[in-house]
Amino acid sequence: MKKLDGKVALVTGSGRGIGRAIAQKLASEGARLVINDLDEEPAQETVELLKKQGVDAVACVGNVAAADFADRFINTAMKTYGGIDIIVNNAGFTWDDVVQKMTDEQWYAVIDCHMTAPFRILRAAYPHIKALAAADKEAGREIYRKIVNVSSTSALNGNAGQMNYSSAKAGIIGMTRALAREWGRFNVNVNCVAFGLIHTRMTVSTEAAQSVKIDGRDIRVGLNAEMLKGHAQRNPMGRGGTPEEAAGGVYLFCSPESNYITGQTVAVAGNIQ
Repeated sequence: MKKLDGKVALVTGSGRGIGRAIAQKLASEGARLVINDLDEEPAQETVELLKKQGVDAVACVGNVAAADFADRFINTAMKTYGGIDIIVNNAGFTWDDVVQKMTDEQWYAVIDCHMTAPFRILRAAYPHIKALAAADKEAGREIYRKIVNVSSTSALNGNAGQMNYSSAKAGIIGMTRALAREWGRFNVNVNCVAFGLIHTRMTVSTEAAQSVKIDGRDIRVGLNAEMLKGHAQRNPMGRGGTPEEAAGGVYLFCSPESNYITGQTVAVAGNIQ
């Protein structure tokens, strides 16, 4: 029997990159998935990939920052599977600039994606989590549900040119700690992973980077080549991480072994923070 057999997991930003790796990891342990991506094509690709592996999966496509997204996302899980066991707030992007050049649009776009969207999703999940916990108690079942929020080492250390991103990712740590106190009575573990440099399309060298379209905006992604080289030199592991390694950190907080761990943030960075 797999550790997540029958569990229902919702993962934002799971059409590609780290999010897809998280979905695949949870699915490999028996979870059923609600997949999300900003774009329909990658979301459906992940769904089909999982279905070929014998996994139940459904897509909820859209921008996590949209006002109606949270209700659609949670309702997809409830209507399809009748429950919620795991929520991973993973969706995100960077839109960097130094403070004097950063626009209000840049600030709010990143804050809304990384903080407002998880807040709305968790708020929308509340009545269902409460009802499911009450049903468990009535039936004499002890079931633990899991919330995993994704932060960044930019929240722990700061990063020049990322005031919006660093602030949002620091905020998600506070959100994690607050919700852990609120939902402990429902047997919900609320934890956070802070990713360091994970190699995805968002973190390639700027020499090879391209713009990505996010909510109608063309946003340049990638990291300075010298910054990437310096990271490898400073990191005790000598390299950045893979999406699969990032997913492993999330899985730790989704597994039964984390049933007495809550309100914590762990850096998945190959480093000592």
